[in-house]
This record gives sequence, C-alpha cells and structure tokens, in this order.
Amino acid sequence: MIRIHHEGFRILLQTLVILGLINFLVIWLSDMEWLENSVLFLSLVVYILVLQFFRNPKRFPPQGDDIVIAPADGKIVAIEEIEEPEYFKKKMLQISIFMSPLNVHVNRYPVPGTVKYSQYHAGAYLVAWHPKSSTLNERTAVVVENPSGVEVMHKQIAGAVARRIINYAKVGSKAIQGADCGFIRFGSRVDIVLPLDANILVKVGDKARGGEQILAELK
Repeated sequence: MIRIHHEGFRILLQTLVILGLINFLVIWLSDMEWLENSVLFLSLVVYILVLQFFRNPKRFPPQGDDIVIAPADGKIVAIEEIEEPEYFKKKMLQISIFMSPLNVHVNRYPVPGTVKYSQYHAGAYLVAWHPKSSTLNERTAVVVENPSGVEVMHKQIAGAVARRIINYAKVGSKAIQGADCGFIRFGSRVDIVLPLDANILVKVGDKARGGEQILAELK
C-alpha cells in the first residue's frame, strides 16, 4: 500500500480531473480507437509519475541526540567547509543532498531538539546542483538546537523546476528526529550545516535515505 503525503492530495485530485476530461473529450470527438487508447495510456503514465512523487514511505529513524540523520532522499553532491553568512556567521561544514524528481520529497528533521530559527528567503531558480544555489535560490533555513546544546541548520533549496517550498518548522517548537519538517516540489536540494568538529560518516556520491541514514556524529 503506497502512503501518500498530504501535500499531494489536492494536486492528485486536480490531475485526475484534468486527465479524465482530456480522455472524455478524446472519446467524444474522435472515432479513432488507437488515439483513444494512446491518450488513456499516456494519462495513466502521467498519473503514476505524479503519484510516486508524493509517496511518503514509512521510515524508522535511529534515535540519538548527537547523531545527524539525512533530512531527505537523494544523492550527496558536496561535503565542504563554508563560511555560513546567515545565522552562524562563521566557518561550518555543509553536506548537500540533491533530490531528483524521482526521489521521495518529504523532508525530515535531522536532529531532535528545539527550533531556534526558521526563515524563508525569496530568490532565483538556478539548477539545484549549482554551487551558488545555496545562497541565491529561493530557500528556507531552519536551525535546531539539540539537547546537548549543539545547533544544526538544514536548508530547503528550490531548483530550476521546484516552485513550492513548504516548511513546517516554527521557532520555539519541538523538533522530533525523523519527523516531517517540510516538503519541496518537484526536484531540489537540501543542505545540512554542521560544526567543524562533526564526524562525517558519508562521502560525495553516496545515496542518502531520508529519516534513516546517519550522516554525521556531533561532538
């Protein structure tokens, strides 16, 4: 049984109605069976693709105050030292995960604790793997302080196709490790910003599994 994220309910209904109308018009206006069958087949393919985009598989997050789990499915495209300009304003480590349209697009809290910062930024729509997309694209930035007092940032970054970032994090709210913290449509990137002394457990090119895979250990 496929679990569907609630962010997809309205779009799936709209898609079903539009495809149904298209098929109705084709059947009504055409007497060519091959055309009717072709449109029906293409409609099924389109609906299945939209359906799989909004799937929300159950994940079983490992629990630990000092571990950082992947906030999203996708490919790890960068692990680098950066000068973080928005909140920390100092050198930090950043892990970047690129989410293709075929990945699960649910975003999850990487650490437990309290939300200390949550901010939306309007911006451009560079391709998500562009080095400057992290600071120039439409994005959100969320900082969670874990029970040990260590702060971790995750950023939802729109890509060339994504036009809708949904962020559930509110300042002062409780962050449950592995629980939903947002959603992005339709292809994008998530960055995790960590202290320099974090022990990174993954490498560039690895496939991240949101809500389950441990990316790093905090000290």
